[in-house]
Amino acid sequence: MNSPRTLAVVMDPIDHIKPYKDTTLALMLAAQKRGWQVFYLQMHDLWIRDGVAMARARAVTVFDDNQHWFELGPTLEQPLGQFDAALMRKDPPFDMAFVAATYILERAQEQGALVVNNPRALRDANEKVFISWFAQCCAPTVIARDDATLRAFAAEHGDVIFKPLDGMGGQGIFRINADGMNLGAVIETLTQNGQQHIMAQRYIPDIKHGDKRILMVDGEPVPYCLARIPKDGEVRGNIAAGGHGEVRALTERDRWIAAQVGPRLREMGLLLVGLDVIGDYLTEINVTSPTCAREIDAAQNTDIGAQVMIAIERKLSARAL
Repeated sequence: MNSPRTLAVVMDPIDHIKPYKDTTLALMLAAQKRGWQVFYLQMHDLWIRDGVAMARARAVTVFDDNQHWFELGPTLEQPLGQFDAALMRKDPPFDMAFVAATYILERAQEQGALVVNNPRALRDANEKVFISWFAQCCAPTVIARDDATLRAFAAEHGDVIFKPLDGMGGQGIFRINADGMNLGAVIETLTQNGQQHIMAQRYIPDIKHGDKRILMVDGEPVPYCLARIPKDGEVRGNIAAGGHGEVRALTERDRWIAAQVGPRLREMGLLLVGLDVIGDYLTEINVTSPTCAREIDAAQNTDIGAQVMIAIERKLSARAL
């Protein structure tokens, strides 16, 4: 009898997640259902010894239960490359600790494990800047750090969103209207007085209809998205910022955007990605730990976790040929 495939999942503390909405838990449940043996790690459980990527992992059993969603088993210490696959699901911030973890994961990939998403691509594809490779899909956008360039963009478009390049959950997002009130303070704060590049995008009024999260699995879109609708008085649709979600079928424009982006994602080894689309425009490409799978699954009886695991199994089978 063949041994079960093994999956190492690098994530935030499992006891702190919200199980009813956590996409990482959905992936673990799907892997377990398909017969994989699942192991739980945090970033401090990764290291390199004499060139070998190492891991200290706990066997974990997961449950689709909002009160009791995991049980930890024995600790296993072994080369990370000996796992069949590893999921990197640590939430931002994308800081040097995250970068160091990608170096270890890249070494593990060279030593045998299939790492999702590709560690090098995680470093290369900044979630804000990466849309620049698909400018045909985007509203007018500038990425800069000097005051004059950012002020000129604001003057040109009149109604502009400013955001940091390393935020998540709607943190650090500001809207500046044509009157320019507080423009200087926003630029100074976000750029740290000209020391950090930031993003400015023309405001998209369709945000009132929702910031759509489109999940991509191995370059192909899930046919439904979660539209995150801002609460009154907000410009941020993020659920973490108080928005609420509505599951919708993709539009023709959504599918066109997905078709523009999908081949590059596949080429880079970005197997699970979340596109953020407002109205007709791509605004972000989330590669670190995209969410919203559980909300879509609950509304449409899909199984996005299984789609991801099937894609992983397909890649492992191709390796074995």
